[in-house]
Amino acid sequence: MAGEAFGQATDRLVVDVWSDVMCPFCYMGDTLLDQALEKFPHASGVEVRYHGFLLMPQLSESDAPVDTAEMLAAKYGIPLEQAQEMNAQVTERARQIGLDYHFERAQTVGTRTAHQLSHFAATQGKQHEMMRRLFKAYFTDGLNVADHEVLADLAAEVGLDRDAALAALTSGEFADEVAKDLEQARQYGISGVPFFVFAGKYAISGAQPVDAFLQALDTSWNETVGTPDGTAQAAAAGAGR
Repeated sequence: MAGEAFGQATDRLVVDVWSDVMCPFCYMGDTLLDQALEKFPHASGVEVRYHGFLLMPQLSESDAPVDTAEMLAAKYGIPLEQAQEMNAQVTERARQIGLDYHFERAQTVGTRTAHQLSHFAATQGKQHEMMRRLFKAYFTDGLNVADHEVLADLAAEVGLDRDAALAALTSGEFADEVAKDLEQARQYGISGVPFFVFAGKYAISGAQPVDAFLQALDTSWNETVGTPDGTAQAAAAGAGR
């Protein structure tokens, strides 16, 4: 699946992730994948690539930020108090895996530009760090992740060149990359995120337990990179060069 679109390397396991920086379960799913990789013996041979998805494509980044609970209440036609309780339940679930959510601070905005920053960071080998900082900026810090100046500051925090990041966002240099992400998600029938694809073969939807990620990592590694006993085929091939 994703392997066909993005290319599956023969010497490493590629995990393609569709997510949105305003998605609470995406932040959890990314954290649980990280926790699984900490236990996976071949983690150094795993490449995680992020692709943009828009939970609320109708939001414009030029619009004023919206309160998260108010947005949920309007979207689902429920009382504000019920939306706030939903957020409280999600906050507790996040707390259990070490995340600190503050929905009362979150500024709901369009996220296309944030995804562009993710692609800019990928060109510098910093996409994972950038995505983690974007999640924290939204869910913990209450920052406006549609604001170019805020995004440039976040880029600098993870070691990227602030001016270069700002220039890329201002010019829309990576807008086409985000559009490709969205189109590929549509083609694959991805209607919700997070959505993880391992080696273009195995998919996991949602913030699943660590063991589920470990199983997917192990199975896809053995089938694409290593032999069943975990010996890397690529290493054996390299020895003959």
